[in-house]
Amino acid sequence: MRKLIPVLMAVLLAACGFQLRGAQPLPFSSLYIAENWELGALLRRNIRALGTTQLATSPKEAQAVLTSLGEAREKNILSLSATGRVREFRLSYRFAFRVHDLKGREFIPPSEIVLVRDISFADDRVLAKEQEEVLLYRDMQNDMVQQLLRRLAAAKIESKAEVE
Repeated sequence: MRKLIPVLMAVLLAACGFQLRGAQPLPFSSLYIAENWELGALLRRNIRALGTTQLATSPKEAQAVLTSLGEAREKNILSLSATGRVREFRLSYRFAFRVHDLKGREFIPPSEIVLVRDISFADDRVLAKEQEEVLLYRDMQNDMVQQLLRRLAAAKIESKAEVE
């Protein structure tokens, strides 16, 4: 009977239609990433891995152009101890962008993605906490690329019949 329970659970899970989220293809045949910044390099690598969209070398060759409107990292004090020492910081990572073509059509209007992480702080572990902060920002960059890819995949492109 105990061997039957895991089999029954697997059958029920498969019957409900559950499946892992796969990579979504981008609706653009070619994309130009306007600036050369660190997040752009990660984004290019992920788009190449998808294999459905070509990365153009100039905006004239691309169906869509992704333009960075700004990228910022912030570190704010979140809480203090009774003695006035910092106990927690809030790390923020913002990225503003838009996706358009050279004819002036907006596929994604100016948008912003904001990621926030809280980190504890201890005076006796300064080096370890600095390294943790670097790792958190790196994780936030990877998360930012994934969110950006999801937004790009959800972009609406007008068909040629709608344009004419």
